[in-house]
Amino acid sequence: MVALGKGGVIVNVGRGALIHEKELLKCLMEGEIEGAGLDVFENEPLVDEHFFSLDNVVLSPHAGFSTLESYVAICQLLGRNLEAFFSDNPLITPVI
Repeated sequence: MVALGKGGVIVNVGRGALIHEKELLKCLMEGEIEGAGLDVFENEPLVDEHFFSLDNVVLSPHAGFSTLESYVAICQLLGRNLEAFFSDNPLITPVI
């Protein structure tokens, strides 16, 4: 994280385990990086309480996927899967 520099901001919307939170907290508190935006956490749903006291951190409740476009795409995919199922065709996204 230090490679980001003092003006660097790290954003994690992927997986909590991608970032070592103890190291991130150290870098944030010591000013080694500018800030962080976190939508996922190492030990979800438990969030290290130190994050809440920092002004240079934005926390989100694991909702980075939650957009109008993602909901529309999910509904369209569901519809296509139902249509395939009831037409005895292969599912678009089968669960094995």
